[in-house]
Amino acid sequence: MDIPTLETDRLILRAPSMDDLDREILFYTGDHAKFVGGAKGPFACAQGILARIGHWHVKGFGAFHLEEKETGLCMGRVGPIEPYGWPEREIGWSLMPDATGKGYATEAALRIRDYVYDDLGWTTVISLIDPENTASARVATRLGARFEKTFEHVEFGTMYIWRHPGPGERP
Repeated sequence: MDIPTLETDRLILRAPSMDDLDREILFYTGDHAKFVGGAKGPFACAQGILARIGHWHVKGFGAFHLEEKETGLCMGRVGPIEPYGWPEREIGWSLMPDATGKGYATEAALRIRDYVYDDLGWTTVISLIDPENTASARVATRLGARFEKTFEHVEFGTMYIWRHPGPGERP
């Protein structure tokens, strides 16, 4: 399967790669991982990259790794995903520690939302956010998403469903 490459002004949204493993390890050894399953060692980080690649092959869509045009560094991942146990397909995001506060999540998620509506033909999408993850809630708000309801995930507990504007409602 060919995973498309998308772009924004500052980012290249590309296929997950094992070349990003050092950056994944950096992410999963810090506090930034607390809202996406917690700390992981190198083996689990490698398996995570492989799982993202597999998601593309099984579902036909998946998370993109964000490459900063200026530096070539992987700055995180954003994308349409549908993990096991999720209530619906979502746009999820996770940024590396040195990528936060730069607007990358919003920039990439807007491009992804256009992709899922215009290229994949979706008519709705959510973001599933931990109630304590106020930074992600702010991103969802900037994207025009609205809090819809709570969802009880069997592994992660209470999560908030944020509904994105539909294809005809985008700003």
